Amino acid sequence: MGENCRFGSLNPIINFVFFIGAIVFGMLFQHPYFLIASVVLSILLLVSIKGRDSIKLLLLMIPVFLLITLINALINNYGSTILFYYFGREFTFEGLFFGIIFAAMMVAMLVWFSSYNKLMTSDKFVYIFGPIIPSISLILTLILRFIPNYQRKARQISTARACIGQESRVDVLSSLTTWAFESGITTADSMRARGYGGKRRTNYSIYRFGFKDVLILVYFVVLIVVLSFCYAKGGMSSEVVPSIVMSDISNPYTLVGLIAYILFLSFPLILNVKEALKWQILRSRI
Repeated sequence: MGENCRFGSLNPIINFVFFIGAIVFGMLFQHPYFLIASVVLSILLLVSIKGRDSIKLLLLMIPVFLLITLINALINNYGSTILFYYFGREFTFEGLFFGIIFAAMMVAMLVWFSSYNKLMTSDKFVYIFGPIIPSISLILTLILRFIPNYQRKARQISTARACIGQESRVDVLSSLTTWAFESGITTADSMRARGYGGKRRTNYSIYRFGFKDVLILVYFVVLIVVLSFCYAKGGMSSEVVPSIVMSDISNPYTLVGLIAYILFLSFPLILNVKEALKWQILRSRI
């Protein structure tokens, strides 16, 4: 399924709006219903994008979730429901609940950002922000490009020196620094040769914002407005201190907000699953 990411082939503006909405709302909505939706759908989207390559990261999220939950439960001992005492301190149900909420939010954010880094490549970033802030977008693009290149080059240098029995972190750093300067000079010469910095400059992009993209963007905007309205009306309210109090599903703003949230977060997953099923059907007919 990871090879057929239909959502990633959409216009970068659509990808960017979705991930910004998923990340911002994921941090704002600390209601358990919404956190469960965020965690589950973020995991499913990552699997649909990266396939088996996502298993390692998802397995890592289990100890991360447990560790964050335990640390928060041990540090935050507020609440009225005492479960037990440890070293003279109270271990409360409310503290444990808050730890679970915070850990779920952190896991969801890490998974959303993993999908974002996979889909929002440097060329998409330049397409979105190039016309607005061309210099800054270029610098950010170069940084995002050079960081993985430096990591890959460092591994190559370390492996090569290890083969001749002269592996040293100082030598690896020295060689990497020299290569970085040479790469920077080469990049600068290439940009100068291509006319960067001239007065007349044109931009080329393979992306086009079509009618289908307009419909999807309108769909996202409508759901974002609905979610913002429900949030303002207290549909996502959740309190821990001194006791756990949260809006129930019987609250119309909570119910409508949850439906809108699921519709928003599941959109890329539905596209990817639909594309994967289409490929499976076509392959079965060959």
